[in-house]
Amino acid sequence: MSEPSVKEQLSGYRQSIDNIDAALVHMLAERFRCTKAVGVLKAKYDLPAADPAREEYQIERLRRLAKDAHLDPDFAETFLNFIIKEVIRHHEAIAAEHGGVTEKTA
Repeated sequence: MSEPSVKEQLSGYRQSIDNIDAALVHMLAERFRCTKAVGVLKAKYDLPAADPAREEYQIERLRRLAKDAHLDPDFAETFLNFIIKEVIRHHEAIAAEHGGVTEKTA
């Protein structure tokens, strides 16, 4: 049996990467769908957009998961911090639409 050519190997890896990227996009879309629902609840019940205790828990958990998966925990934390900032921004926008509190007014 012959070994696959470099082009075939690259193609296989790239196809896997493309599939993973597609899965990531769908997972992020679902995550933001859920966090939007959280934002609506927070606005409805006049809760602050940010939840520092929850954010700290998420970061600690993600760093642990990253380490277990042999992924750089600093990279994972940076990635999650970006997501958290986007979620807070969306929650603040939802709160503003509903006349509720925001992180700045809480």
